[in-house]
Amino acid sequence: MVRREEDKRGEIKILDIEALMPVGHLLRKIEEEVEWEKIYGMTERYYSEETGRPSVDPVVLVKLALLQHIYGIRSMRQTVRETEVNIAYRWFLHYNLDTRIPHFATVSYAFARRFPSEVFSEIFAWILESAAEKKLLEPEVIFIDSTQIKASGNKKKSRKILAVETARIYDEQLRTEINADREAHGKKSLKDDDDEPPAREKTESVTDPESGLFRKGEHKVEFAYTAHTACDKNNFIIGCEVTAGNVHDSRVFDTVYDEVTAKYEVETVTVDAGYKTPWICKKVHDDGRNISTPYKRPMSKKGFFRSYEYVYDEYYDCVLCPNNHVLSYSTTNRDGYREFKSDPNICKTCPYREQCTQSKNYQKVVLKHIWEPYIELAEDFRHSPQGSETYSMRAQTIERVFADAKEKHGMRYTFLRGLNRVRNWVRLKFAAMNLKKLAMWA
Repeated sequence: MVRREEDKRGEIKILDIEALMPVGHLLRKIEEEVEWEKIYGMTERYYSEETGRPSVDPVVLVKLALLQHIYGIRSMRQTVRETEVNIAYRWFLHYNLDTRIPHFATVSYAFARRFPSEVFSEIFAWILESAAEKKLLEPEVIFIDSTQIKASGNKKKSRKILAVETARIYDEQLRTEINADREAHGKKSLKDDDDEPPAREKTESVTDPESGLFRKGEHKVEFAYTAHTACDKNNFIIGCEVTAGNVHDSRVFDTVYDEVTAKYEVETVTVDAGYKTPWICKKVHDDGRNISTPYKRPMSKKGFFRSYEYVYDEYYDCVLCPNNHVLSYSTTNRDGYREFKSDPNICKTCPYREQCTQSKNYQKVVLKHIWEPYIELAEDFRHSPQGSETYSMRAQTIERVFADAKEKHGMRYTFLRGLNRVRNWVRLKFAAMNLKKLAMWA
């Protein structure tokens, strides 16, 4: 057994911090891969040239924030404490051993008040551009999905309010095609409904009103935010949008999709079942791209015929039921669905009626969306080798991104309140993840 005989903590040696920094350290790789001088161009317009005290270097502020997200440190206060005693962090900031670290409130104030959302978007885009310059991105196939972030709000502190749903981006186009379909069937066009859409009751958090009540399964109910995210085959995050936790994925698809396709040449869009809607399939197909989707289980009641057992005959514009009876076209409703109705006199004596309908007037109604053919095109691609291959990659791409973000980078919950602050926080966290991957791969 070796017994220490002297205390070397007070021993004086002449060393520089560069010599103490390990050669293969992650921060050394990160330091070499991007041009940090660009941060001055992003932030200089938010500083006064004539008045005020000397500020903290904006590069130091950005690096401190990135340190928090790279290593999943839970708060900026803790990040500053870690930096005070961590030689690698000091080296990354270009500080020596006795340089005073900025107060955590200075960093927090800069990102909460001084820098607007544009700066966070510019930082995110700047790191992505650095990865693109090194040809690390493969956006030919993209993966879009969402994940929930627990909000800083107690679900027991809530109130009921009336809220009006916002219009969908495709409502005007859908109304035009509905009227065209009705006119083709000899029906009158629908009148424009200028009235306000009906208000619905929803639960709002008292602590953080901009979050949304998220329900998953039967037991998990909490206030949350949702990060709608797109990544490429190499797990680089190439687009994101943050909403309240009660906003459905399909409503935010257009924002993320348009952001990504405006910058990159995309051939295939891979999504899960929540995005398998007529509008999304139509939008992707009309843009000349493929959409890779999973099998979606029919929503029929147990013991009843499945929806695919009611076959649409395009030539005669009717639907054939499992007993080979005709359901004739009736109308096209405001939601874009064609209604096909059966003859009650036939259904009344049908031996399969108990498996078909529980209607009191013995009439079966089948709904077919006017954009239903686009879902069938998505189904055709799903059965192709390319469709099967791209969808099977979700587990190692977008799902891996979310797993790393929550387990390694602290995105399981947030202490911030307000949609704008959480959105900026997520963009900075995704920028840090991209920066880490860029340094390791380059």
